[in-house]
Amino acid sequence: MVLLPSGSFSKGQWPSILSHPDISDEKLHELWEAVLHEISITGVGKVTHLAVNEGIPPQKDSQTEGASEDDGENVLRSPSGLKILHGDFGLSVQTPSPSTEDFNAAFWVSTKQNGIYQTWAPRYTMFSRGNIKEKARLLDFHRNVNEQPQRTLSKPAHNFWGVDLYAGIGYFSFSYAKLGMKVLCWELNPWSVEALRRGAIANGWTVKVIQGADLQLPAQQLLAGDEQIIVFLQDNQQAARRIQEMRSSERWVSTLRNILHINGGLLPTSEPIWQAAWDMLPKEECRCWAHLHENVGVNDIETRRAEIQRLYDSFAAADPEDRRTAAVEHVELVKTYAPDVWHCVFDVYITSPDSRLDR
Repeated sequence: MVLLPSGSFSKGQWPSILSHPDISDEKLHELWEAVLHEISITGVGKVTHLAVNEGIPPQKDSQTEGASEDDGENVLRSPSGLKILHGDFGLSVQTPSPSTEDFNAAFWVSTKQNGIYQTWAPRYTMFSRGNIKEKARLLDFHRNVNEQPQRTLSKPAHNFWGVDLYAGIGYFSFSYAKLGMKVLCWELNPWSVEALRRGAIANGWTVKVIQGADLQLPAQQLLAGDEQIIVFLQDNQQAARRIQEMRSSERWVSTLRNILHINGGLLPTSEPIWQAAWDMLPKEECRCWAHLHENVGVNDIETRRAEIQRLYDSFAAADPEDRRTAAVEHVELVKTYAPDVWHCVFDVYITSPDSRLDR
């Protein structure tokens, strides 16, 4: 598949050419086949599908996500704006609960970034290549720590958990998995969950999806399989409660693993999970980095950093017996989202006085 950037064929003579009355559907088909042929002979292999990527619309499209009186927010981040030019990408209308047959009939693609495979069905899930820098940063987070000695690990990463609260197709979850951590994921889009499952298998990681009636199973049973990645097809507002239940189970205690990273990778803001990121951590022996994503105006970054600091200070002050502290340790500027607007990641370092990083 070739996925062209947003705005392709919208400038120069392309709009007038493509809308010319003499250009029939048959001629357009021949044009796109010729484009794919020329790309194929460059050595990338046979390319069969062509589309133009567009931004993820903030509102649902009832034509692609089922009829609804109130389209509402596109919380699943479905790529309904994808402009398909050539090839069968699958049915345009999605069902709320796709079946195994639906998954098997879909068109799936994969790519490799930072040595990690990622798989997705472009008709139903988004892919953001611009996150490659942040994925690499997570892979290097505990390396070259001279300027950040608190990031030094006295035990290998496989002794810890990573938590991804907006897992998608595994953008950041897979960075934690490659480091060797066990990963707990939350995601609402069933197509993204299936993509994450397929991608995990492609990378050689064991994975389990918890959905439907299985969401009612006790924590001890959910952890019994020892899979490296556990994915909950569930609202992430349930994550803090579920992790607290898991922490009290014998299986969790026997692993002696603490949560080392929490990822909140939603734009324009991941603020809905900021309280949950605090609540899911233990009050004793806590040492964790919460990576909070948000789009921020270039002139407002330091102001927003201070606001996040005050927010986490208020979380700590709410319980006199809670000795945890939080510090906005770093702000990573990932990429520009719009003129003078940056995709920022605020690294919040949460720790307790009696914490040890080897636990």
